[in-house]
Amino acid sequence: MVEYRIDRHSGVATYVQIVQQTKQALHLGMLEPGDKLPTAREVVEATAINPNTVLKAYRELEREGLVEARRGLGTFVRRGLSTTPADSPLRLELDDWAERARVAGLGRDDIAALFTAVLEKHFQGEPS
Repeated sequence: MVEYRIDRHSGVATYVQIVQQTKQALHLGMLEPGDKLPTAREVVEATAINPNTVLKAYRELEREGLVEARRGLGTFVRRGLSTTPADSPLRLELDDWAERARVAGLGRDDIAALFTAVLEKHFQGEPS
């Protein structure tokens, strides 16, 4: 099950953070079709956000066809976005690289900016 982490200082709307983190879990294969998302109550208890925010995020995911709400049962993944398994060698290499960058004194934002710059270099003009 996915655990949402809300960064109140990021400038990104809370519901958008939930949508992004869900999509990331789908891309990484951490969530697969049939998996149940945490209930709004569980997310509220873990993050101290408004339940309507969670429901807004889940509605957005449903609108995109990624999840479906089943009355009385919860919200379930309809389709995955995974193309690379979570335990792929590339992920392990990236994990090692991120750790080396952190140990070298780079902060989260510095690492994200560096990685984004490299992505931009290699994927110029291609859709996300």
